[in-house]
Amino acid sequence: MPLSDFLGALKDNPYFGAGFGLVGVGTALAVARKGAQIGMIFFRRNYMITLEVPSRDKSYHWLLSWITKHAHRTQHLSVETSYLQHESGRVHTQFDFHPSPGNHIIWYGNRWIRVERTREKQMVDLHTGTPWESVTFTALGRNRQVFMNILQEARELALKQEEGRTVMYTAMGGDWRPFGFPRRRRPLSSVVLETGVTDRIVEDVKEFISNPKWYTDRGIPYRRGYLLYGPPGCGKSSFITALAGELGYSICLMSLSDRSLSDDRLNHLLTVAPQQSIILLEDVDAAFISRELLPTENPMAYQGMGRLTFSGLLNSLDGVASSEARIVFMTTNFIDRLDPALIRPGRVDLKQYVGHCSHFQLTQMFHRFYPEESAGQADKFAEHALAMHTDISAAQVQGHFMLYKLDPAGAIDNVSQMKA
Repeated sequence: MPLSDFLGALKDNPYFGAGFGLVGVGTALAVARKGAQIGMIFFRRNYMITLEVPSRDKSYHWLLSWITKHAHRTQHLSVETSYLQHESGRVHTQFDFHPSPGNHIIWYGNRWIRVERTREKQMVDLHTGTPWESVTFTALGRNRQVFMNILQEARELALKQEEGRTVMYTAMGGDWRPFGFPRRRRPLSSVVLETGVTDRIVEDVKEFISNPKWYTDRGIPYRRGYLLYGPPGCGKSSFITALAGELGYSICLMSLSDRSLSDDRLNHLLTVAPQQSIILLEDVDAAFISRELLPTENPMAYQGMGRLTFSGLLNSLDGVASSEARIVFMTTNFIDRLDPALIRPGRVDLKQYVGHCSHFQLTQMFHRFYPEESAGQADKFAEHALAMHTDISAAQVQGHFMLYKLDPAGAIDNVSQMKA
């Protein structure tokens, strides 16, 4: 059979025609689908902009609050419960709703923005036990300014929520995490120290903060270290908390006795501490004592409570890799137990003794608790207290006043019963 007759027979065959048509339709659909995929990839690369924010980023929780404010109509929510204490002392339960994992649409800046919150069920934070999350913003256009505006608004919203409050951070893993909820700033006047002590420290800190160029021009590391020492209960930690409120700074709490703390981790934490924060190392004598007090036959005794070494602590405070623009406060009840290398200038630039209450402190504390009483009554209380007790801490005086909140005469008459 000639080839032309064979092709004609195939053309007239209805089964062959139907099969060829199906192949053609399938091929056309495949080409169209591939073209649509390529076209979508091209469109997304050139006419869409995407921003991904992982949960470990500092702005992640800011953005969750921002999304909550703008995603009014979303019906898929997750709840975060917190407790707020009012001035009256009453505790209020607050429920904050955040968009749950999934896709959400937000109208912002005259455009639609797709927000996708994803949660990795098989990956968790080893320190908090919470799953790893991320938020992805997708918008039409090529201008990144829309995301800059969102981040700026989220930051301002977070700062507004923390306005007038002091944020406490604690070290978790290799990062700093907020510890509890921001607390009301403590007035500096609520901590009564000896005459001139408060002014001396506050003026020194403010002078340091306002003169970074002075340090740079002279090649001096821009960091400042302070040591408050004295008996327990005399107001060292309370003063630092009040100072942070006065400066509008946060506080980063760190325990050198933490057994998981190593040299590298300490150095990293001091380097990545939040901006405008005070790093507080309390009771440093509990982690290391002076080498002069140790037996020389046991050189391994001076290694601290955990993996942190004394040389690692010194290098973190004043080594080549130590960070700049940093304020460190250390407290101790026993300065004689501290190694001289730890408190030398450059690591500790200002030492201040915070001791038992003087006559001035007792009168000032009496006036603060009983502002309507006369100066004579305050002097009477101070004289009686010093006559009956040799060493009085601020914590003792405050505890005594708490027993006589509305009875200043009773506070004076029963000063002999002040608990040690």
